Amino acid sequence: MDDADLRRLRWRLVISMAVVVPLGFATKFHHGPGADWVKGSLGGALYEVFWCLGFQFLFPCARATVIALAVLAGTCALEFLQLWHPPFLETLRASFIGRTILGDTFAWSDFPYYFAGSALGWWWLRKLATRPTLSN
Repeated sequence: MDDADLRRLRWRLVISMAVVVPLGFATKFHHGPGADWVKGSLGGALYEVFWCLGFQFLFPCARATVIALAVLAGTCALEFLQLWHPPFLETLRASFIGRTILGDTFAWSDFPYYFAGSALGWWWLRKLATRPTLSN
């Protein structure tokens, strides 16, 4: 990947994250129809997409498959970590950002959305990497 391709990819990633981050945070404040599903499940899928985009930004030459699988493994590990409640984790989880990143309640029902979000993240990364450049 040459420098111009790298710059284009990173800009696409930044723009994508600028869309995904507000959407993800918005799910945490949704009070309308399906609020529980939007807050928990949809938010979990967007969480996966964000981390896929972020890791691709940090490691632009990494393969989308490797990134998506690593993000999936990491978030599944974080879900299991929610079964552990030592004081230092409870202190972190007491803040909005800590609760958003680490979660606070284990739920088996989150796992399908982690898989779906990682698949969506993989697809998104593939689309960003293969998108043709615009010419004048």
